[in-house]
Amino acid sequence: MSFFPGKDPLPGDTFASDAIEQLIIPRSSDIGGFAVRRALPTARRRLVGPFIFFDRMGPALLRAGEALDVKPHPHIGLSTVTYLFDGEIKHRDSLGTELVIEPGDINLMTAGRGIVHSERTPEKLRGKPHSVSGLQTWLALPDQMEEIDPAFAHTSKDAMPMFEADGASGRVVIGSTAGLSSPVRVFSDTLYVDLTLEPGGRFHFEADQEERAAYLLSGEVEIAGDRFGPDQLLIFRPGDALTLVGGAQGAHVMLFGGAAMASKRHIWWNFVSSSKERIEQAKEEWRTGRFDIVPGDEEEFVPLPQGI
Repeated sequence: MSFFPGKDPLPGDTFASDAIEQLIIPRSSDIGGFAVRRALPTARRRLVGPFIFFDRMGPALLRAGEALDVKPHPHIGLSTVTYLFDGEIKHRDSLGTELVIEPGDINLMTAGRGIVHSERTPEKLRGKPHSVSGLQTWLALPDQMEEIDPAFAHTSKDAMPMFEADGASGRVVIGSTAGLSSPVRVFSDTLYVDLTLEPGGRFHFEADQEERAAYLLSGEVEIAGDRFGPDQLLIFRPGDALTLVGGAQGAHVMLFGGAAMASKRHIWWNFVSSSKERIEQAKEEWRTGRFDIVPGDEEEFVPLPQGI
């Protein structure tokens, strides 16, 4: 997904639980006919572990004749993570990759020194109503990995371990939890878990990761007497284990986090780097057509933004 100049999310209030460090309320923007809520980055919080970008796409129903069409655009210094709950997206990139991602699968595209990709509604869904719901996140690459060769990896949902206990169930998308580990390979300590809580269901969130957060997709959760509803980002204090309890209607939550970055990261449009000079170089390379093209999607591209 290409970075759009959305409004900054709103910070929340203080809470009874000492485990909660920040509450962020994402601001919504319209992208191609459906709502996108941006939770990261914000003025007050840039990253949670390696996660430097967190967008909630939809849920939305696109009418016949409407489609997702994110034209070819570049990235450097990061890995994009596309994870769907509903709908399908066709991915193409400058490595020659072309495939359709389905709900529960994960696309991990590592930009490194530079990659270009597009994301569009598959041909079979065009001309008919179809839904889109999911998450688009970016993982900043560690210092020594920022300029590695670009790569792409697709992992099906069947390859990711599932857990179920105490009214809580989930899929370990990246990293390890509940004694289970995902086969998805990333470049730094990272956690990404798709968690569902039944009413009254309980999940004990250990403090194994240096930085941790939860994005509430639907329903309500209770943490140490405080209740939280949909489309809220909770950032937890390091070192404190806590328990998430499902509300009256249960809850759907995305848990994420990992090791803090060793150095500061700069972000401009679709570029992430520890060096401002490297971002300026990437801007000039895109402006002058020095990135690779996307085979099968050569006719269009997203121009370099002005004034952001």
